[in-house]
Amino acid sequence: MSVLVWLAIILFILMVVIGGQKGARSFIALFFNFVILIISILFMADPSIDPIIVTLIATTILSCINLFYINEINIKTKTAFISTMATIIALLLFIIFMTESAMIQGFSEEQIEEIKGFSVYLGVDFVKIAASVIIMSTIGAITDVAISISSPMREIYRHNPDISKQSLFQSGVSIGKDILGTSTNTLFFAFFGGYMALLIWFIDLDYTFGEIVNSKIFSGEMVTILAAGIGVALVIPITSWVTAYVLIKSDVEEEEEE
Repeated sequence: MSVLVWLAIILFILMVVIGGQKGARSFIALFFNFVILIISILFMADPSIDPIIVTLIATTILSCINLFYINEINIKTKTAFISTMATIIALLLFIIFMTESAMIQGFSEEQIEEIKGFSVYLGVDFVKIAASVIIMSTIGAITDVAISISSPMREIYRHNPDISKQSLFQSGVSIGKDILGTSTNTLFFAFFGGYMALLIWFIDLDYTFGEIVNSKIFSGEMVTILAAGIGVALVIPITSWVTAYVLIKSDVEEEEEE
């Protein structure tokens, strides 16, 4: 426990020294996010509650914390929030279909041995649970990309107020192209790093390449990675369009009021 405390202290000091007040808020936001995730899991365990509704509520709160609490309420965070929620809704519908088609919901053969002493008649929809897990895994990356695009677009517009909506949109997409590669690679290594022990176990069990690829737990991980990449790619044009539309429209409204 003392190691965890010291690591938390070191992280807090570094975030405050480097990020100042915003760094302190980011550190506090980590605990807020943790609490929201724990509460969401408790609600999802109730068969009478729809996991998709819980996911939408949780992702909305998480987006508000990561955008409005850390970066305050302004036009950049507002457009990033709208873009994030639009991407999540579109991605959620797609993931539910893909989860059911790929049949990655429920427990894998590797996990059955550990839970064989427990009842599996939980009464929850594992398709929706699997979709919720994927969305929860990607929400951080999607909000990060959204604010990373809306913020520089706001600076571009501030220094060049005569820019057209189309040009501003193309600037946002161009910024997104630079972010896309690093973000997808970050997601890939983050997810695979967490399952490195599983891959070693597969090798120890003398699994063939075909058995590894066709195992439910490996397929579920790959679907999560691919869905996260799709979400990151999808949020780029959505954020670029929403930000360009809001910035140009807000300027036009201000001129009309004057």
